Amino acid sequence: MSSRTVISVENLGKSYCLSHQAELRRYNALRDVIADKFRELFRPRSRQSHRFSSTEEFWALKNVSFEVRQGEVIGIIGRNGAGKSTLLKILSRITEPSEGRVRIKGRVASLLEVGTGFHPELTGRENIYLNGTILGMSRAEIKKKFDEIVAFAEVEKFLDTPVKHYSSGMFVRLAFAVAAHLEPEILIVDEVLAVGDAEFQKKCLGKMRDVSTKEGRTILFVSHNMGAIQSLCGRVILLSKGRVGFEGEVKDAVSRYLQTQIPQVHVDTLEGVARQGTGEAQIKSIRLMDDASNPCTHFRMGEPLNVVVRVHFFSQVRNPLLGFNLMTDTGIMVADCRSSHSNVKLGLITGDLEYHMRIEALMLYPKTYVIEPWVTDEAGFSVFDWVHDAMAFVVTTGSNFLSGANINANQGISFIATSCAIQIIKPHALKSEE
Repeated sequence: MSSRTVISVENLGKSYCLSHQAELRRYNALRDVIADKFRELFRPRSRQSHRFSSTEEFWALKNVSFEVRQGEVIGIIGRNGAGKSTLLKILSRITEPSEGRVRIKGRVASLLEVGTGFHPELTGRENIYLNGTILGMSRAEIKKKFDEIVAFAEVEKFLDTPVKHYSSGMFVRLAFAVAAHLEPEILIVDEVLAVGDAEFQKKCLGKMRDVSTKEGRTILFVSHNMGAIQSLCGRVILLSKGRVGFEGEVKDAVSRYLQTQIPQVHVDTLEGVARQGTGEAQIKSIRLMDDASNPCTHFRMGEPLNVVVRVHFFSQVRNPLLGFNLMTDTGIMVADCRSSHSNVKLGLITGDLEYHMRIEALMLYPKTYVIEPWVTDEAGFSVFDWVHDAMAFVVTTGSNFLSGANINANQGISFIATSCAIQIIKPHALKSEE
């Protein structure tokens, strides 16, 4: 390992054994297991073998190799099941690889799941010291950073409260503050930041940028937010089915990811998509339609767009916020469309709900855009469900807006119609010099 290389991954692989039940049964209760064992006593041996579960070897990672240098901010992207979480767990020494080698130079702080490394019965104050000790910090070092951690996490009022009473947002704020301020050489951050509110996410991205550029620390950042990846990372590793599909420039990696991630046709279900949230509600389907209620993925500039989203609430919720983010295909936010903009109050909601939202006229330049539906609590702080890259659509020129004019996506995102009048002013005759 060279003096500047802090992470070296060589031919890394991780396999798991998957069991397949011979008989189709949703679950085996204790009485089923006892009954099966009793029947085995009286069944011929030739038939017994067919009762046992079969196993299959599944490789979550295979032949993964890369290097990370000190001070780099590396983005790791890929679809659900691509192997991102497995890779981070190996780098964080939570699990062992099945093959290959990982060499790490420096202390590692990981923020992989909400509450990881926190003891639920201990207070916020006690968990700060506990996590610092795990990272190898002395009590004096932790005490020196203590006030900064508390101020950043904004949990002063709950500092002496057991963290089991914290909300998911408070958990994330404190966990990130500890990981970022206790000066590990390498910081590994998974998508848990999505649990926090937008302002805190912005604050975290700024902190990660600071510790990298000013303090020379190395960051591995996993996110489905391509805007955050583009703004923070200098290089990106794209994982696909457990292998490195691409490694290199951020723009190229994001483009390749979006080509495989975003559905280009109408979809009415959202299975296997990347989503985040507490799970109190689940977005079941999304449809994009024209004014004739026809499913559509291509709209002309100036035409209306109708978005229909179906949600299931698992428990009773009061006045949830419903909406979607309108994004470019590179992850830049165009608009945040939400029910509160129309002052919609739903009262107590449980079970299935379908919400319709309408953009009267697409004032967008021709290119591909993405819809990300979400549902939150009444305050907008707790995200119940948020589906990343759920549905794509294409804006084209057309008869409604400047058909045939030289309009392209390089001219911006949002189109603003303007009139143009030209007045030619003749220059004053120059006086000859005497």
